[in-house]
Amino acid sequence: QVQLVESGGGLVQAGGSLRLSCAASGRTFSSYYMGWFRQAPGKEREFVATITPNGGTTLYADSVKGRFTVSRDNAKNTVYLQMNSLKPEDTAVYYCAAGWGFRTMVEDYTTWGQGTQVTVSS
Repeated sequence: QVQLVESGGGLVQAGGSLRLSCAASGRTFSSYYMGWFRQAPGKEREFVATITPNGGTTLYADSVKGRFTVSRDNAKNTVYLQMNSLKPEDTAVYYCAAGWGFRTMVEDYTTWGQGTQVTVSS
């Protein structure tokens, strides 16, 4: 079982960039599929991106494709989300999650971080 801690959120102007990090504890991080999700006020938690254990394959929500990049460094037990060309509609709490499959549904992930707030001003 891993524990996850996100960081890197903040306030940014539209068009700007942020890089989120998710640090994992535990020796099995490199075995997990990792996902990023987000939840805006009054909305359901939604899929953003996922990455395979070896980092070789990624998948993105249509809303972020071409702007966001997920990556991981298994030596550092960390997964990243580079967010470019940010829009006000990207404002949300961003969560990283660990799971056992290349999936996009919340219920497919077993371990979650506490979340980090991203606010994009217009």
